[in-house]
Amino acid sequence: MTCSSLSFEWPDGTPVFDGLDLTVGPGRTGLIGLNGCGKSTLLKLIAGELRPLDGRTAVTGTVGYLPQGIALDSTAAALRVDQVLGIADTRAALHAIEAGEATEANFAAVGDDWDVEERAHAALDRLGLGRIGLDRTVGDLSGGESVLLRMAALLLARPDVLLLDEPTNNLDLRARRRLYSAVDSWSGVMVVVSHDRELLERVDQIAELREGEVRWYGGNFTAYEQFVAAEQTAAERMVRVAEADVQRQKRELAESHMKSARRQRYGKKMEENGRVPPIVAGNRKRSAQESAGKHRTLHTERLAEARERLDQAVEAVRDDDAIRIELPATAVPTGRRVLTLSKLELAHAGGVRAVPGELDLRGPERIALVGRNGSGKTTLLRTIAGLLEPVAGEAVTHVPARFLPQRLDLLDDGLSVVDNVAQFAPEATNNRIRARLAHFLFRGARAEQPVGTLSGGERFRATLAALLLADPAPQLLMLDEPTNNLDLASVGQLTDALESYEGALVVASHDVPFLESIGITRWLLLDGGLRPTTAEDVRASLWDA
Repeated sequence: MTCSSLSFEWPDGTPVFDGLDLTVGPGRTGLIGLNGCGKSTLLKLIAGELRPLDGRTAVTGTVGYLPQGIALDSTAAALRVDQVLGIADTRAALHAIEAGEATEANFAAVGDDWDVEERAHAALDRLGLGRIGLDRTVGDLSGGESVLLRMAALLLARPDVLLLDEPTNNLDLRARRRLYSAVDSWSGVMVVVSHDRELLERVDQIAELREGEVRWYGGNFTAYEQFVAAEQTAAERMVRVAEADVQRQKRELAESHMKSARRQRYGKKMEENGRVPPIVAGNRKRSAQESAGKHRTLHTERLAEARERLDQAVEAVRDDDAIRIELPATAVPTGRRVLTLSKLELAHAGGVRAVPGELDLRGPERIALVGRNGSGKTTLLRTIAGLLEPVAGEAVTHVPARFLPQRLDLLDDGLSVVDNVAQFAPEATNNRIRARLAHFLFRGARAEQPVGTLSGGERFRATLAALLLADPAPQLLMLDEPTNNLDLASVGQLTDALESYEGALVVASHDVPFLESIGITRWLLLDGGLRPTTAEDVRASLWDA
């Protein structure tokens, strides 16, 4: 698969690629990069979903493409499973032949694909969908099942090149496990865009899209991190060496100016005292000026070269800034009651779902809320946040609480980042808000950007800043699938922010590595109730194929 001198821009003139060259060979490639760098756009160009402004893409063989955020409209929801799998016509012809309609058209429709149903069932079963049946309507499936169904269609079609764009978004742990297995067994060319570390550990190579260019790293994501860390250590060392060289060249240039000035003062004094004839003094003066000029030129050139080396060294250092904040007002004393759940019954999926048992959250605990899609995690968090009324029982928060939903719809798109945060902290001065926003990487003009113009990662940071800087400061923070649609740098920034947070956390997520990175103190499985579990049990039981 190749891209040659590929250029693309959006209708408003925003450039994405300018002369991109890329060649992808056999194996599984993880395509990573910051939000907004063009990863999804590149896959769409390769898949033929978009047309390049210039250049070309070429693929040897057939292409299968799984886009990000598959949505079911009313038409798609009415399709049968066999139609989505692309085998409906073949299957109908096969059944007709079995019923005695041995026509030439039916034999042509079947071709050599006499085992199509067996292969379809095998593909579905491989992804945990064996129970759904080929005649079932797609609208009856969950969002995660619809993603897996489209993955099954691709596996059944056996394309030469498989393009996957964030395939594990919104999949629960069990569904992710099925998809991981499919990726592990893929033997053709695969390019997968993902922020899912577990998935990226399964690739053969990493391609990082950065500033319109692709750089290759052999091995999985861990190998990539190790290489980049070593590379950055060397780059930072080169910056220090280059900075020292610039300072040395500045000193030498200053010393050259001082020596020249001393010689000029000495020559002038000798001439004034009559110790040197005027013609000799003039010759010496001209000679000194020429020598001083050469020295100044030499040292100026050396300084310019040193500054250029410094600029090059600085460019080699990545600017993926980390969030560094202090939030003492969010601190919760050990033992202080934060949240109480008692005999809850929740309105969920058109019915009532009980959450039996008691939950007493005290102090700065960090709770991971895990469970399959549809188990009620979002409903429970929205009920605790006061956005939904329980059918029975109670959910009582004893400290100021804030909720970060999956959709990130808390901010006003028409207002700037500063003005949005001001709405959450009306007593804070503009200068104080700006100073605090700088720690969330919104400095200067960036803080004035309308929220509607922000990238996904920037919008997440702005929303997180608004919640954490709110008045009163939240001592209980609830997050619903916070890493969905975040690039790896943004996930790192979120982890940095939560390291500074001193209150209690309740996080619903399928991203086990992320949960482990934020210091979870208690794991709860929502499965007909709230049951204590562990990270090891989550991996062993929920991921069991």
